[in-house]
Amino acid sequence: MSIADLKHFYIPDEQSIYLLSHKDAQKLKDWFELCKKQLELLGYRNIELIGKGAFGFAFAGIDLEDNHLVFKFSRINLPQHVQDRLEEEAYMLSLIDHTFVPCLIEFQRIGKQAILVMERAAGIDLEAYSLKYGPMPARLIVKIAVQLTQVLVHLRSNKYKNLDKPIVHGDIKPSNIVFDAENESIGLIDWGSSVYAQLDETGQFVANNVMDLMSGDMQQTNARLGDVYFIGDDQLNGELSSPRFDEQGLASTLYALASGQSSRFGRQVIKPNSLGLPKELAEILTAMLSDDPQLQRKGGDYLINNMQFIKNTVFADVDDETYQALIPCWTHTKEKEIDTVVYSSRKSFLRVEGSDTKSDLHYLNDAQFERYYKNYMQGMGETEKAFIAAVGRLGRFPVVGGLVVRWEAEGVYIDSSLNLYDPSLKRSFEMSVNNVVTLSRAIHRVGIFKSCMFNARDTLHVEREIESQPFTPADNIRLSYEKSKVSIPEDHSRQHSYFEDGDDPDELLSLPEEMMTIITRLNDIHHTGCIIFEALPMHLKIHSYYTLLDHSRELEFKTLLQEIVDLIPSIKGLGISGFMKLPYKDTRYFEHASCLPEKFYPRRPK
Repeated sequence: MSIADLKHFYIPDEQSIYLLSHKDAQKLKDWFELCKKQLELLGYRNIELIGKGAFGFAFAGIDLEDNHLVFKFSRINLPQHVQDRLEEEAYMLSLIDHTFVPCLIEFQRIGKQAILVMERAAGIDLEAYSLKYGPMPARLIVKIAVQLTQVLVHLRSNKYKNLDKPIVHGDIKPSNIVFDAENESIGLIDWGSSVYAQLDETGQFVANNVMDLMSGDMQQTNARLGDVYFIGDDQLNGELSSPRFDEQGLASTLYALASGQSSRFGRQVIKPNSLGLPKELAEILTAMLSDDPQLQRKGGDYLINNMQFIKNTVFADVDDETYQALIPCWTHTKEKEIDTVVYSSRKSFLRVEGSDTKSDLHYLNDAQFERYYKNYMQGMGETEKAFIAAVGRLGRFPVVGGLVVRWEAEGVYIDSSLNLYDPSLKRSFEMSVNNVVTLSRAIHRVGIFKSCMFNARDTLHVEREIESQPFTPADNIRLSYEKSKVSIPEDHSRQHSYFEDGDDPDELLSLPEEMMTIITRLNDIHHTGCIIFEALPMHLKIHSYYTLLDHSRELEFKTLLQEIVDLIPSIKGLGISGFMKLPYKDTRYFEHASCLPEKFYPRRPK
């Protein structure tokens, strides 16, 4: 069992700080503090962390003239050539002067630390907006499409210092677009994947002189990867960079926002033509997101040539749209902070046999590549990727519980216990769950998929100095649990067991027999929740979420949880092992369906 294998555990992009070892978490906190102090020494105030990615961190602050700014720091532990990308990003941003692009203020170094300072766009990023409100109404999709198209046209006609070289952003996605809801305007940010285009939109080489054409750079891509959830195949497969890359990013972004997803992968099931968009725009997106490169280019050309007409589409005054939750979700008033993490097992079941994506991606040496593999996406079909991404999106909400999807020849059976701790997010969350159901109905296999959602803040950590030592928990370590509002005795006819789904081939840790005996006894007490053991060489994490339903057995329940903690030193080996129990069986059945029916915005909405 190698460390590389263990990196495949989480679906979210970033591990919560509550999942790091004490040492790593402290190191990160100290580093954040250092960045804040450096900025305060330079005279900035109201410093706050606003984002983190593969290459660095972003802070917000205010200068002496009350300008709102963003400060990007590169991760100091990265190789120097990777840290230098921040300076390249600053250079590319300095070339762009557009209303919808926050401008560069300066690039500076303090010792070894590089800092990019830029204007802060008003509002929140569109991924955060999408999670808050769910699928965006057609009116706003058109408004965002118009503004993004204007930016793309500007980048194509870039004439900086008489160099007629188009610029490619290379990473257009919802989280890189800041949206000001008050005046409904955007700001396109994060130019870290930006390069000069090698080909123009017609496919011709971009060159200022014959020497440029003879350059070896014209035979080798200068493209950076961008987000694999949103980029097109040309960029993913390392073709020469072109403005067409950004067309794909734009189409994927509009599609994801209109459908309430966090990727482009679901386009064959939740089609652009089923999202209630104006027919013309829906068919443009269908063309741009197709697998036919010629059709993609036609769609892109049509969008850019006709946007001045599309922006005049008439909409009704009310944006809201009714929907029906396909499986039940329970909302609770928020009593505590929740950092949701999704643990999904049996992802190997969703892989397409005989597919070898890795061979197509050998040229990449990029942190985003790690993300691609971390999410178990390699070797999956498009719909399977969409399903995994849709389950991962649920982890962006404050939710605990579980989901079991069972595919049979005649249809799909879903058991769930989904507890949302913020009622204001109910619409968005339920529509995200509906997407999980819709995508599962389009997968034709026989098999099972399990997913637990737990609060990373409740994770227990046990660390050791050397691998030969046992993991020894501190005296104060306890597995926490909550009690339901009223006691619910067990109804044995509707019992959901820890063990009914069988052994999991994706789990690689064998727990000691004594512990399995305790877990079996725990299974007989009416409760809901999960427990997952994750054993790394020097660090054991125990993730759990428990709600006791039968209050009459609380003492026994509490004792068994303590016995599990007492047996921690007997855990041997590395890997992951998990158990989930739903409150009771409430299986929902859905027939297979390859895609949603067509649905367009009405021609005469008023």
